[in-house]
Amino acid sequence: MTNRDRIGLTWISFFSYALTGAVVIVTGMVLENIAEYFQLPVAQMSNTFTFLNAGILLAVFLNAWLMEIVPLKRQLMFGFVLMVLAILGLMTSHSLSVFSLCMFVLGVVSGITMSIGTFLITHLYEGRQRGSRLLFTDSFFSMAGTIFPIIAAALLARALPWYWVYVCIGVIYVAIFVLALCFEFPVLGKKTASGEPVKKEKWGVGVGFLAVAALCYILGQLGFIGWVPQYATKSMGMDIGQAGSLVGNFWTAYMIGMWAFSAILRFFDPQRIVTLLALLATALMYWFITTTDASMLKWIMLSLGFFSSAIYTTIITLGSLQTKVSSPKLVNFILTCGTVGTMLTFVVTGPIVEKGGAHAALATANGLYAVVFVMCLLLGFVSKHKLHGHMNSH
Repeated sequence: MTNRDRIGLTWISFFSYALTGAVVIVTGMVLENIAEYFQLPVAQMSNTFTFLNAGILLAVFLNAWLMEIVPLKRQLMFGFVLMVLAILGLMTSHSLSVFSLCMFVLGVVSGITMSIGTFLITHLYEGRQRGSRLLFTDSFFSMAGTIFPIIAAALLARALPWYWVYVCIGVIYVAIFVLALCFEFPVLGKKTASGEPVKKEKWGVGVGFLAVAALCYILGQLGFIGWVPQYATKSMGMDIGQAGSLVGNFWTAYMIGMWAFSAILRFFDPQRIVTLLALLATALMYWFITTTDASMLKWIMLSLGFFSSAIYTTIITLGSLQTKVSSPKLVNFILTCGTVGTMLTFVVTGPIVEKGGAHAALATANGLYAVVFVMCLLLGFVSKHKLHGHMNSH
C-alpha cells in the first residue's frame, strides 16, 4: 500500500461519512416540501423515510459478508450507478412507491459507502492512530449535517424543487467515484497477501459489551436530540427558535469535540477515555433534565455535545482492536448495532412520549447513557485491545 493510495482511500472514507450525514440529516429540512409535492400530511410522509433507514441498516449488515466477495472498488462503481438512478427517479416520478424505492436505494448506497469507509480507516491505520482517524472521519458526518441544511434552505428559498437538494448530495458521490477510479484498494478475502489463509480469531465477550454500548448510545443520543425541542418549548417555556438553536449548539460542539479528541486520543488508552466520557455525558444529561433554569440549557447542551462526540467512534475503534487483524465483520457488527439504534429511535421513544411526555423520553435517553457507561466500565476487565500490541503505535 503506497502512501498515495492511503491518502486517497482516507479521503474516500471522509466523503463516505459526509454522504451518509447529508442524506440522513437533510430529511427534516425537505420533509414539508416533499409532503406538499405528494399532497400528504407530514406525519404520513415521514414514515416513508423509514425506507431510507432500512436501506442503510440492510447495507451495513450485509456488507460484512459482501466485502469479502465483491471487491470494494466494484461496490463503489455499482453504488454510483444506483445513486444516479435513484436521483433520476426522484426528479422524474410523481409516484409515492417510486419515491419510497428511491429512498431505500439511497439508504443502501449510503450504508455500503459508510461501511466501506469505516473498514478502510480500520484497515489503513493501527492502534491509537486508528481512533483519532476514525474520529476525524466521523466529523465529516456532522460537517455535512451542518452544511447541507444551509444548502437545502438556500435552494428552497429560491423556490427550486426539493429534489435539487438530493442532486447536490449526489455531487459527493461523484467525488467518491472519481477517487475510487484513481487509487488501489486493499484485497480482502480468505487469503493474506502472502497467499496464506487468514486464521479465524475469537471475538471475545468484550465485543458483546461494545455492541450493547453502540446500540444504547445511538438510541439514547437520537432519542434525546429528537425530543429536546418539544421539551424546551413545552416544559421550559422557550420559543421554537431558541429550542432549535439548542440542537444546533449540540451538533456544533459535537463537531469541535471530534476534532479536539482526534488529537487527544493519541495519548490515552481508549477504554479509559470512553468510560470517563460516558460518565460525563450521563451526568450532563441528568443535569439537563433536572435543572429548572432555562438559561443553563444552552451551556449544558454545548458541554454534552463536546464530551459525547468521541464516544461512538471510540466504541468502534475498541471493537476493531479486539482482534489482532482488523476484521470487517466485527467492525460491521458494531456499526450494525448502532444503526439498529437509529431505526428504533421513534419506535421506542414515540410510545414513551405519548404516556409520559417529552421529559420521560429524555429520562429514558439518560438511562441508556448510563448503560453505555456500565458497558465501557465492564469492558475494562475483558478488553483485548492491549494484548495485540495495538497501543504501542502512535
